Amino acid sequence: MSGDIVNLRTARKRRDRADKEAAAERNRFEHGRSKAERELAKARNDKATRDHQASRRDPGKPES
Repeated sequence: MSGDIVNLRTARKRRDRADKEAAAERNRFEHGRSKAERELAKARNDKATRDHQASRRDPGKPES
């Protein structure tokens, strides 16, 4: 039985760090967007709203 000597405390810490990093990666994937992505999405949404409002008919005017 010749094997490497392993310090259990450091092995546990390494395992815990890897678990935390995996959880953080999942959260970044599920919830995270960069500031540029958020601003781009907001700008696109604002433009779509403006375009929609600009093409609406005025309900107060009679059609001729």
